[in-house]
Amino acid sequence: MPNEVSFSAASETRFQSSLNPPASSKPTQLAKLSINAMTTYRWSLLETVDSFKRMGIDSIGIWRPKLSEFGEERGIDLIHESGLKVSSLSWSGGFTGSHGYSYLDALDDARDALHVAAELQADCLVIITGSRSGHLTNYSRRLVYDAMNSLASDAERLGVSLAIQPMHYFFAEEWTFLTTLKETFQILDECQSDSIGIAVDLYHLWQDPLLSELIENRSKRIKLVQVADWKTPVLSELDRHLPGDGIIPLEQILKRIQQSSYSGFYETNILSDELWKTNYEHLVPECHRRMQDFFPIPKQRVT
Repeated sequence: MPNEVSFSAASETRFQSSLNPPASSKPTQLAKLSINAMTTYRWSLLETVDSFKRMGIDSIGIWRPKLSEFGEERGIDLIHESGLKVSSLSWSGGFTGSHGYSYLDALDDARDALHVAAELQADCLVIITGSRSGHLTNYSRRLVYDAMNSLASDAERLGVSLAIQPMHYFFAEEWTFLTTLKETFQILDECQSDSIGIAVDLYHLWQDPLLSELIENRSKRIKLVQVADWKTPVLSELDRHLPGDGIIPLEQILKRIQQSSYSGFYETNILSDELWKTNYEHLVPECHRRMQDFFPIPKQRVT
């Protein structure tokens, strides 16, 4: 992982200016806030769910390994009994073979994950494509395109969106060859199903030159917005920060998304070696308070 990210003050100014909302923007709608269960990495699913309920947080993003460790059926029952809404299930994919699955195995896993997401009544299943894995980029793109079309009818029938997640190029070797919105648009433009869209993780996409284009003209393709902040130097792949503690112009970006046609969840997703060591009884309420500050919604009790 490189120690620095080149991002000049001039480019930051241009980026923020491109996201200033127009004077004629429609009224801002109420936001649906969620926290991904990976934020509480050391807590079990049971501890996370019980704590979220006690803290007045009403929505959760589910991480599949946590659910599997607890037991899928028990976990689904736990979520239903808790009354928590599920913003997302993460993740499935690896269609290029980079995670040890064959294409058909990855497709079967994604179908299984779609059914779990439907039972959880999740808004979407996050899709991480896999790296190029030695393939030509066009071939990798074709594998993902074929997978999405194969899964589209199941997603439509089950009422679960497929949210493809592009990532910063730091993560290309291990996670996904989709490192820009331009590359992601190339796949989405070939997929006709309305159930297929994009997971907008602002940690990965805040510097992308097409972020304004996505918000302005393609917001119907947004299936999930994930939020964490970025500081330089970036010390590792797990070095996210609380919203407001970094250099991402989150207020401008989130306001612009709110004024688009997007009506889904805003999910705080803190993957941080440093913050995972802290007291979650303080971390979780602080995440929630900071997200509330970005949106004009009534304050919820968080203790």
